[in-house]
Order: sequence, then structure tokens, then C-alpha cells
Amino acid sequence: MVKKKYRSPDVSISEQRACIDSNHESISILRQCELVGLPRSSYYQQPCSQDETIENLNLMLIIDKEYTKYPFYGSRKIRDSLRRKGHPVNRKRIQRLMRKMGIKSIAPQPNTSKPHPEHKVYPYLLRNLDIVCPDQVWSTDITYIPFATGFVYLVAVIDWFSRYVLSWEISMDMEASFCISTLERALRVYGRPEIFNTDQGAQFTSKRFTDVLKDAEVSISMDGRGRALDNIFIERLWRSVKYEEIYIKEYSSVNDLIQALKVYFDFYNTKRPHASLGIRTPGEVYANCNNMLYN
Repeated sequence: MVKKKYRSPDVSISEQRACIDSNHESISILRQCELVGLPRSSYYQQPCSQDETIENLNLMLIIDKEYTKYPFYGSRKIRDSLRRKGHPVNRKRIQRLMRKMGIKSIAPQPNTSKPHPEHKVYPYLLRNLDIVCPDQVWSTDITYIPFATGFVYLVAVIDWFSRYVLSWEISMDMEASFCISTLERALRVYGRPEIFNTDQGAQFTSKRFTDVLKDAEVSISMDGRGRALDNIFIERLWRSVKYEEIYIKEYSSVNDLIQALKVYFDFYNTKRPHASLGIRTPGEVYANCNNMLYN
């Protein structure tokens, strides 16, 4: 059995590809790929040109706007919508970009929510539950954030009762680590909720993530498959962030985006009144209700 070498983060795929000698007399391309830790598909795959990369980023921005406005759209509907707007794209390309963005239709479909096969899935605990105070239920989710030169992912933890954003973080990928650090920060600053609700994504079903909640003695709740409204409050947050901040501005770097989101989430928590909260801000509801509970 071949023991594969794994690529160092400091070694690019192009550098690995350059190590492969397609005319080597005794070592096959497959074996050379195994030795340098490069998937054979990556060796044969042609890198995107700069023009193609820019085109993909522009398409992803359009897809994100379409999906944020119509989250029940799947790849077919988004393809049709983009074609009507003059973008001659096929469904396969839309599907590939949606996977890269980490989005899919919220409309109920068979077998659309696939947690990691080795991760435990927990029952949904919020059915018919009255949410009556802060820190009763928290939830989290990840969304795709486009900007001028690329894209990142944003995760946030929100209190259901007050809509208060407790913690958030930006990441270049969708690994579980940034979700865990965001959760740990919320627990460290605000204590713990009775119930923590997520979807069945691999980041949230991972043992590392659920162990943080177990250690804090928090009950774990996970959305059922095809239950589009289970995490509705944080979906509304994403819509607000994108239409009130992301889509109306341009950011030259990830750091600029982070600084802008710091300002926006402070505005969202402390200055932006919500009709559903009696024209109060999330911060006012979160603080006032907690003061009443503990006084």
C-alpha cells in the first residue's frame, strides 16, 4: 500500500504539478502524483485563467444575490433566472459554483441534507417550544460573502429571542475550526444557552463542535431534513447583512471587510430597531430581559 505524502500549506498545486515529469521512463504519472501528494485530477486539470476567475467571481456574486432574495431557488431556477438576465450559463456550472459557495435550495427535497457519515445527528428540540427569554435558544449558520477580489465565509451565533448577534467570524474555508472558535467566544462572553440549534452541516455535527456544547452542558438541537424554517432568524440576519452592507459596498481586502462587519454588527445590535421586537434593538431586548431575569 502506497503511503501518500501530504502537501504542505506552503506548497502550491502549481509547484506540485511542476514536479511531475510526464516523460519519465520508469515512474508513472499516477505514482509521481502519489509521491508528491497531488490528486491526479489536479494534475490534469487546467488552472483557470485570470479572466475566467473574474468571470466566476462575478457569477458567484449574481448567484448569491439571487439566492439571498429567493432562497428556495435550486440550480435549475437560478440557471433560468441568470439566462433571462443575459448570462448564458449551464446548470452544471451553476451547481459547481453553488457547491463552492456552500449554498443549496431551502425547499424540501429528498436526501438533500447530508451530514458527515461518521458524525452523530441530534434530534430537533424546538418543535412547539415557546421562546420566552434570552439565552433560551441560540443558533448558528454559515454564509458566503463575496467581495471584489474573492470570497470568504461568515459564521455567526445569534440569540433567538432577541436576535442579538453574540459572536461572528470570517474564514477563507468552511472547516469546523472557525465555527468552534466563534461558539467558544459566545460562551465565554455571554454564558450559555439552554439549547443550541444548528443545521446538519458537517461543521456542526463534528465531534469537536458538539463536544464544546456538551462540556458547557448545553442541549443540542439540529434541524430536520427539508425543514426550511428551523433556522429562520439567522437566515433573516444574512439577508439584512447582505442587502444593508455587503451588496452596497466594495472591499479591497479581507481586513477591510472585517472592519466593515464590525461596524455593521454594532449597528445591527445597538442601533437598528426591529418591528418584531416592538421597535427596539436586539441589544436593548437582550440586556433588558436579562436584567429582569436576574434582578
